Amino acid sequence: MIKILYFGFLREALGRDEEMLPWADGNSENLLTLLRARGDDWAAALAPGKVFRVVVDREIRHGTVEIPDGAEVGILPPVTGG
Repeated sequence: MIKILYFGFLREALGRDEEMLPWADGNSENLLTLLRARGDDWAAALAPGKVFRVVVDREIRHGTVEIPDGAEVGILPPVTGG
């Protein structure tokens, strides 16, 4: 089981700020693929062309990272600034 935290526009787009998800083992791409399969809203919000930051146990990670069972995972959406 992992705890997923959603930040920024993902909270509104996905209708939640956190959830618990059954998880044996895998990586961040496995997780995003699983979440995208939930439907059109999920697929659009988490589209592969968007750049996400994944936070695993409060540490920002880059690229595809392993997510162990029991982890807390934050998904940070792309941000723009100016």
